[in-house]
Amino acid sequence: MEAAAASYGPEASAGIAAMLQVDPVDVLPARVPTLPTWLDLHGLPPVLLADRTARLPVDAVRRLLTCLAVCEPGETYAGLEQALPALDRTCVAEMAWAAVETWRLAGEPAKDSWALHALGLVGDDETARRLSPLVVAWPKENGTAKAAAGLDVLAAIGTDVALMHLHRISLRAASKPLRERAGGLIGTVAEELGLTPEQLADRLVPDMGLDADGRKVLDYGPRRFVVGFDESLKPFVEEDGRRRPALPKPSAKDDPERAPAAYALFSALKKDVRTVAADQLRRFEHAMAAQRRWSAAEQRQHFVEHPLLWHLARRLVWVTVDADGRVQLSFRVAEDRTLADRDDAEVSLAEGALVGIAHPLHLGGDLGTWTEVFADYEILQPFPQLGREVVHLTEAERSACVLTRFATRPVETKRIYGLAHRGWERGMAEDGGVQGTLEKLLPGGRKAVVVLDPGIIVGMPDEWPEQKLTAVHVLKAEDDHWSGTSLPLSVLDDITASEILRDLTRVAG
Repeated sequence: MEAAAASYGPEASAGIAAMLQVDPVDVLPARVPTLPTWLDLHGLPPVLLADRTARLPVDAVRRLLTCLAVCEPGETYAGLEQALPALDRTCVAEMAWAAVETWRLAGEPAKDSWALHALGLVGDDETARRLSPLVVAWPKENGTAKAAAGLDVLAAIGTDVALMHLHRISLRAASKPLRERAGGLIGTVAEELGLTPEQLADRLVPDMGLDADGRKVLDYGPRRFVVGFDESLKPFVEEDGRRRPALPKPSAKDDPERAPAAYALFSALKKDVRTVAADQLRRFEHAMAAQRRWSAAEQRQHFVEHPLLWHLARRLVWVTVDADGRVQLSFRVAEDRTLADRDDAEVSLAEGALVGIAHPLHLGGDLGTWTEVFADYEILQPFPQLGREVVHLTEAERSACVLTRFATRPVETKRIYGLAHRGWERGMAEDGGVQGTLEKLLPGGRKAVVVLDPGIIVGMPDEWPEQKLTAVHVLKAEDDHWSGTSLPLSVLDDITASEILRDLTRVAG
């Protein structure tokens, strides 16, 4: 930098020299913020040094919080960066969360929103677990701006657990703007890593610190417990090879530091696995319906070898397909993580093979055989796969551009809300705030659109207790229903058509 400046003359050199002499710690706002009166420093959790040999005095905590208040979103004060390595990060995260809870009790004054932003600088996995439900709830309380800031905090924390919660919000939050913003943040993270959002989601399932067999040893000092998860991802606890109903609370005979830490770790582990179980079941089922494909290497890395997800993977039938989508082989993941075909013969896959979760329509005449195999091994499937209903378009419907199969059947409006869990969303509000359509994105850059009569009024969802699904159209994903051109239903492959018809049949009866 100095050499480059010299080529522009002495004034440039002098300017660069002056700039480089500035200590970043001295770069402060014109008015250093004062801490608010609602923040009782004596009531905050203690902040220990990194070696946990001493705690910060109140005046040092005041300075630490002032460093956090000085920071702007996306800009971290250099003094904070120098201080954090000397402190126990769990303690700092607990202190920051307590400050946020006090901010909420004080009415969440906007001028002190630095307390929320600070979580992105010092928060940890437990912060993400606590913050996620608040972010989802805030839009219902006219807190859209807070919710958006909360999403930014989760992205800033950036751990696998934080991003897992961010991805979950992008899929399941009731607020569409919240979902879209969370999806945009996930998309940004994925792009920075050179991945698609779906590929990122595959990598966001934390291993929870479990070993290859899905177990973890928790040390109480004089007692040690092995915890793990069964095929339904429910926790179990073993002591000296014997199953216990639950992990016991630490007693006076246990190590005063290790035992509480192990118990807290198990509590956090259960929370994370509950989140993983619910979200991954949805992802697996959606991947089957959307005919998502992985390479054989990806399928092994992300599912077969994962200490948690392999429990789900081995309760499903998988297929390999060629470039045109034709099924080449069906197989399951055996108890020892090898792959077995319908005759229980071990199979191996080429690294470049394309792998997907089998839909019943993939299996043809092998469907009955696989059903018997799973019954013989008493394998309970995590969602309907082998026994899934298959519904077909008639020849007349395939040649039409509009599906009217459900037009005459009245449907309870509240039943339609359940379609949100199947990827359907209500369309834009029209005159009178009426949402007159349901939409679902389909593979191949298309979407299905269901026209509702009379529609659903925004803010008054129970005004009309019944609806009719008057017409179903298929459009290009970017087209608007009212101005776009409906495509022939024959553009749908059999699996996509079956899944649409299955969703609507379950609602309409």
